[in-house]
Amino acid sequence: MLIGEFEHSVDQKGRVIIPARFREDLGDKFVITKGPDECLFIYSLHEWARLERQIKELPLSKSRSLQLYFFSSGNLCETDKQGRALVPQNLRRFAKLEKTVMVIGASNHVELWDSELWQEKCRSLTPDMIVAAMEEMGF
Repeated sequence: MLIGEFEHSVDQKGRVIIPARFREDLGDKFVITKGPDECLFIYSLHEWARLERQIKELPLSKSRSLQLYFFSSGNLCETDKQGRALVPQNLRRFAKLEKTVMVIGASNHVELWDSELWQEKCRSLTPDMIVAAMEEMGF
């Protein structure tokens, strides 16, 4: 399970440290792709295959936009000996990753956020929204 929040910097070559705790679950190679909300998603190869299967099982009318969105921007990545992953320039541009990055555990995937965008996202989540979602799940 991928949980936690870590702050790192993007280096001059466009690399970001992937925390060791996340690297254990992601494996040696993983896929990085666009996510919603101007962030990036990182999936282990196992989770990526699961996502691909789920999308393929949808009718084409529903799967087409998901295929274009996730697969066209997907990149196979791996970390170097220092635990850094090179984030392709087009994805850094999409997610506005320039200096400070939040590396977020999101259960079955990792998310990369610009630090300021992450703070805005957190501020937008009201207690009422959280309580409503928990009630819907039966908590």
